[in-house]
Amino acid sequence: MKQIELTCKLGKELSESEIQAAAVKALGVSPKIKVQYRILRRSIDARTDVLYRYQLEVYRPGESPLEYELPEYKDVASAPEVLIIGAGPAGMFAALRLLMEGFKPVILERGKDVHQRKFDMARLSKEGVVNPDSNYCFGEGGAGTFSDGKLYTRSSKRGDIREVLHQLVRFGADPSILIDAHPHIGSDKLPVVVENIRKCIIEHGGEYHFDTRVVDIERAGSSYKVTASDGTIYSADNLILATGHSARDIYELFNRKGWEIQAKGFALGVRVEHPQSLINNIRYHGKYQPFMPTAEYSFVTQIEGRGVFSFCMCPGGILVPSATAPGELVLNGMSNSARNSKWANSGVVVSIEPEDMPEYARFGPLALLQFQKDVEKAMFDFSGSLKAPAQRMMDFCRRVPSSGLPATSYHPGAVSAPLHELLPEHVSLRLKYAFPMIGNKQMHGYYTNDALLLGVESRTSSPVRIPRDPETLEHAQLPGLFPCGEGAGYAGGIVSSAIDGINCALRCALRLRPF
Repeated sequence: MKQIELTCKLGKELSESEIQAAAVKALGVSPKIKVQYRILRRSIDARTDVLYRYQLEVYRPGESPLEYELPEYKDVASAPEVLIIGAGPAGMFAALRLLMEGFKPVILERGKDVHQRKFDMARLSKEGVVNPDSNYCFGEGGAGTFSDGKLYTRSSKRGDIREVLHQLVRFGADPSILIDAHPHIGSDKLPVVVENIRKCIIEHGGEYHFDTRVVDIERAGSSYKVTASDGTIYSADNLILATGHSARDIYELFNRKGWEIQAKGFALGVRVEHPQSLINNIRYHGKYQPFMPTAEYSFVTQIEGRGVFSFCMCPGGILVPSATAPGELVLNGMSNSARNSKWANSGVVVSIEPEDMPEYARFGPLALLQFQKDVEKAMFDFSGSLKAPAQRMMDFCRRVPSSGLPATSYHPGAVSAPLHELLPEHVSLRLKYAFPMIGNKQMHGYYTNDALLLGVESRTSSPVRIPRDPETLEHAQLPGLFPCGEGAGYAGGIVSSAIDGINCALRCALRLRPF
């Protein structure tokens, strides 16, 4: 077996004959022999000509690719139960893995199913009405369902990403996610995938309980007693806690009970919106054609000892309100599979560590959570609604108000604001230096007054970590409770959350079946 690299122009896929010719040449065998191959990765290279760059494995005669096979799901209707709190990627993939291991997942989700939650998101965007349990963050599929469905994690350090990607394909995602360097599913396609996962879990004996917000967790002997908002009590010996990065009530519950949690660094900044045509022109060096994929970007730099980086970039996307409670203002981005809106948006955020905020030390492990809340409240208080405080990019860096704002995809609308004053000073100053630097050194044309900054992007990750044993993945004080995914502070996206869910399910299965 050998690995080879081939290129072709965008808009033209590699032909079978081209692959065979390259393969026999690399292997040094007769052109008459038909060899087998496997595409490992496809990426776009726009450094000179705009090309697709393929990495392939080609196999000598008698060799063949080892196809990845998912384990089968088992009928678990009568099997021991595991409670899973949260139906985002961590919770769903933990449940699927429990099916494979022969245990019954019982999923408690505070929000609604993936289709019903759309009505609450529509009211949020159009009327400014926040349902604290059903919104862009809470509900079946979690926050990632309605933020493009980016699957960028490629690191195998956490676990085998193939299990995640092949499961997504099994449930309806395009097979291209198996090879694309920057795969995504799209917020228009993900609901069907999420619903198919639910159907599979139920068909094999698992349970889903929607509109089931957890209000209390008690340790009763060797079991957990979980109380829902409607008074229903669920019990099990093992509990996977996969509540997502915005479930502040869970952190507060742990803090009240004296269960260990820790303040954790996160990142905060703005959403930056450019015309997508401008980003296409920058990234393709003026060679963009309509048949080419919509251009995206990413960057990371250091300003005064803290990272400043792009986050959750949504090419051809729109901005959406991601508040989870009244009186707060939070923005996120999303894209449909076609990525065909007129705008490109991305979070541009600054890393913040607990030591950066000594004035919040009195809040203990909830220090950065309280800081996050205060910034979101300040944004809401300025506009008095879900209209986003906004400022043109160059005006922000020059510290002057914007007399007029460009059009935006953000449906509630924007209001001109001194974002340079509304943001914490250490965030504002780092962004002030970062934008011209990125425009001058990395993306010429990025630094422009046609770009709009909107506040605030603050739900990048959890500002709290729920510690766990590195071997068993259980909370040190709570045997059988597995803090999991973004909400526990161990993941940062769909794929990494799903992998963490799988890992917690495997450790849970080991506890249930130790030999």
